[in-house]
Amino acid sequence: MNKSIPITFVLAILAQTMALVWFVASLNNGIATNTRDIIRHESRIIALENIVQAQAVTMGRIDENIKSIRLMMEESRREK
Repeated sequence: MNKSIPITFVLAILAQTMALVWFVASLNNGIATNTRDIIRHESRIIALENIVQAQAVTMGRIDENIKSIRLMMEESRREK
């Protein structure tokens, strides 16, 4: 090494380089975790959408049954 470059300067550059590597590694780990969580959430959302759709069909059937029962009751009252 040249005598004009202080050893503390070299050590500071090395420390900053190590800190940058550590930061990028932790950032990459966070991105991987978020990607995994997004995939898991997307599959759960798809499952929930299917459940909601099935419930909507069931509610439609219940509404139709209630209409039929109401009409039957009104006809029964008129006959009396």
